[in-house]
Amino acid sequence: MELNSIRSWFNDLRVYFEWPSIRIFFLGFSAGLPLLLVLGTLSFRLRELGIDRSTIGYLSWVGLFYAGKWLWAPLVDRVPIPGITKRLGRRRSWLLLAQALIMVGLVGMAMSDPKQDLQVIIWFALLVAFASATQDIALDAFRIESAKAEYQAALAASYQTGYRLAMIWAGAGALWLAARAEESTSLYFTNAWQFAYLVMALSMSVGVITTLLSPEPQIIQLPKARSAGEWLLQTLIQPFADFIGRYRWHAFLILALIAVYRISDVVMGIMANPFYVDMGYTKDEVAAVTKVFGVIMTLLGAFIGGILALRFGVMRILFLGAILSAASNLLFAWLSTRGHDLTGLIWVISADNLSSGIASAAFIAYLSSLTNVQYSATQYALFSSMMVLLPKWMAGFSGVYVDRFGYESFFISTALIGIPVLILIGIAIRMQVKVPSRTQS
Repeated sequence: MELNSIRSWFNDLRVYFEWPSIRIFFLGFSAGLPLLLVLGTLSFRLRELGIDRSTIGYLSWVGLFYAGKWLWAPLVDRVPIPGITKRLGRRRSWLLLAQALIMVGLVGMAMSDPKQDLQVIIWFALLVAFASATQDIALDAFRIESAKAEYQAALAASYQTGYRLAMIWAGAGALWLAARAEESTSLYFTNAWQFAYLVMALSMSVGVITTLLSPEPQIIQLPKARSAGEWLLQTLIQPFADFIGRYRWHAFLILALIAVYRISDVVMGIMANPFYVDMGYTKDEVAAVTKVFGVIMTLLGAFIGGILALRFGVMRILFLGAILSAASNLLFAWLSTRGHDLTGLIWVISADNLSSGIASAAFIAYLSSLTNVQYSATQYALFSSMMVLLPKWMAGFSGVYVDRFGYESFFISTALIGIPVLILIGIAIRMQVKVPSRTQS
């Protein structure tokens, strides 16, 4: 490799150590923390208590709040919060409100006993999901408005690294904390999961502190509405009309790709923790493997995905990520035939985190490049909502499928449903669907 080429790669890497990337890393941590606590980690907790797989699958529909966030995204984009928006700015005030609600919801989940009343913990999970989706709306807009289009791949990689590390903390970390609390006789809490969820609530302070220390990005000011009808036009109609107007018929191809890109990962993920429980893996084993190998591969995947997207273009890395995501599900199918195989678990979790990191970094950069900064919160919320709507709806039936056909068939099926993703990316590349500049006028 030539010296100039090596220097070029080091210049690309340097962007990760600049303050905008560091801020987005910590805010990404805040965004990634709640997700597993209302989905994957909760499913481990419920399965360990003997809740049946079908019920756990249906409870995953709590995550549909993430698919509906485009409904209130215009409010986050335009409406100030009395008392704090003037002091902190629109993006940071909405971030802080959402983070506070997440902490309240997590404390409620900590103090609820699903064996006594499952509905109570579901209501608090719904609050966490709603507040988390609101945080995503404000944070996606904050990230997009904090840098020019050419830096979005690097910010996406930083965001994804923080996000994935938070998921490991909320997954492996929560399992490890619960296991430690079970062994302790000095803790006041009768349920080890209470301790784990209270620590998770406290961990949200990372996002709160980062939000308070971050500068408010410059937001493009839209004309003030002179009537309720004009306000509705500006907040609800224009963001979507702008997207259709820029891409015309290609918009439908883009939306179809967005709708199915994460389908293999999301549908499979709901049954991953019940699978670990049913295969006899302990909380400590799952936590240890995920903490060590999951962290390493997550970091590698996110950084590799961001750098490759910068070097070779987002669409090529999207295609690569889709292949890797489907292939990692086939590894879970293989693992399901092994019984309690700790070495196999290490290899499978490592491959899954590496592929997810690459795919997610490229996908976030792709979604960010599609937005117009005048409507960044609303448009990105639409894209990210479509990303999870179909997958999370299908995931609700995952427990029923496993009960009827078994884990091996389930994991193979989740790999096969990723084939349409490859076809759509191929069509997009062949039709040369290009991203217009993110206009600010």
